[in-house]
Amino acid sequence: MKKKNWFWNLVILLTVVGCIFAFALHYKNWSKFEEGNFQVASGIYKQRIPIIEIDKVTWLNKLPAMQRMNGFSWLAKEKGVFVDSLTQTKVYVFVDDLRQPKLRITHQDSLLLYLNLADSIETQEIYEKLTLALEQKD
Repeated sequence: MKKKNWFWNLVILLTVVGCIFAFALHYKNWSKFEEGNFQVASGIYKQRIPIIEIDKVTWLNKLPAMQRMNGFSWLAKEKGVFVDSLTQTKVYVFVDDLRQPKLRITHQDSLLLYLNLADSIETQEIYEKLTLALEQKD
């Protein structure tokens, strides 16, 4: 009679469930406008930017050279906190599809955030809302 090792089966099951849960949390970016703030989140990575602190929103086709502080890349996704190789400043990246254009959001004069969603129409809507808010701010 073989002894069943339930402990290792439980460890394997919890590891698989944890990996699936982490993948589901980071699978896509979530964004919303709330109370004068623009918020974007993907799993453990979150940013809340007061709209009055946003200086500029532009389109970008390719991300600049950066070093990863923490985060991950998987297929066409890029998420996390990076350091710009030229300016040595902290950059937040929430990119669901590297092949599509990205928004470059500059706030507080130097902090950068790169963003796009899997649905390019939703990314376009964010751009339009932010540019409208910037026009009203001035």
